[in-house]
Amino acid sequence: MLLPTDWLSPAQCFGYLAFVLGVSCFLQTDDRRFKWFMAGECMAYVVHFALLGNPTAVVSSLISMARSLLSLRTRSPWVAVAVVAANIGFGLAIADKPSDWLPLTASCLGTIALFTLQGVPMRLLMLCGTGLWVANNVIVGSIGGTALELVIAAINLTTIARMLRASR
Repeated sequence: MLLPTDWLSPAQCFGYLAFVLGVSCFLQTDDRRFKWFMAGECMAYVVHFALLGNPTAVVSSLISMARSLLSLRTRSPWVAVAVVAANIGFGLAIADKPSDWLPLTASCLGTIALFTLQGVPMRLLMLCGTGLWVANNVIVGSIGGTALELVIAAINLTTIARMLRASR
C-alpha cells in the first residue's frame, strides 16, 4: 500500500499527467483528436510505469502509443495484426505472471478498436480495455492510473451517450 508521501513521487506525477491527457482523450468526439490525445497519454504512461517498475505496462504503453500514431495514417488490418503480434510477442518474452497480461490484452483490444472500428463501437471496445487497465493499475499501485481509468470509463460512457443522442 502506498503511503501519502508517495502520492507526489515522480512516478505518481507522470500518472497524474496521463490522467489529464486520458480525460482529454475520451472527451473527444472527433476520432483524430481522440487518437492524438491517446498517444500523449500513452507516452506519460511509459514513464509512469517505468518508474513503478512494471515492464509489461511500459511495453504495452509504447506499443499503444505507436498504434495510436499509426492509426492516424492507416486503417490497414495488416498493421493491426502486426501491432497485436508485437503485444503478444513482447508478452511471451517478458510476462512473469498472469496479471502481466492485463495491459497487453488491453492494448490488443485498443488496436482492434482503433484500426477496425470508429465512433461508438470503437469507444465500446476501448471501454473493455479500460477495465483491464483498472485491474492492472490497482495491482501495481498506480494512484493516477487507477483514477484515470475509472474516470475514463465514466467519461467514455458519457461521450458514447452524447454521440448516440447526436446521431438520432
